[in-house]
Amino acid sequence: MSEIAQTPEPPYYAVIFSSHRTHEDQGYAAMAQQMVELAASQPGFLGIESARESLGITVSYWESLEAIRHWKISAEHRQAQQLGREKWYSRFRVRVAKVERDYGM
Repeated sequence: MSEIAQTPEPPYYAVIFSSHRTHEDQGYAAMAQQMVELAASQPGFLGIESARESLGITVSYWESLEAIRHWKISAEHRQAQQLGREKWYSRFRVRVAKVERDYGM
C-alpha cells in the first residue's frame, strides 16, 4: 500500500483510521491484507493508502456514505474490528470526511 490512491473527481468520502498497535502480531498482518482485499471488492470502494510508524494511519476512499455503512457492517470486517479491540490496538480513532477538493502532481 505504498502507492497514492487514484481517486475520481470530488466529491467522495474518506474514512481515516488512526491507531497505536499493541506489541503482538497474532495474525494482524494477514488480517490487514485480507481486509484490504475485501474492501477492494466492496461496491463504492475507490482506493486505500496506509502508513505506519509509531502511529498508523490508513485512509480508505469511498463513493458514498452508504458504501461506507455497508463496509462497516460486513461480517468479515466486524470480526476484524472485534479482534482489533481485543488484541491489536491499544488506541484507535475513526473519522469520516467528505472530500471536496483533490489536487496534486
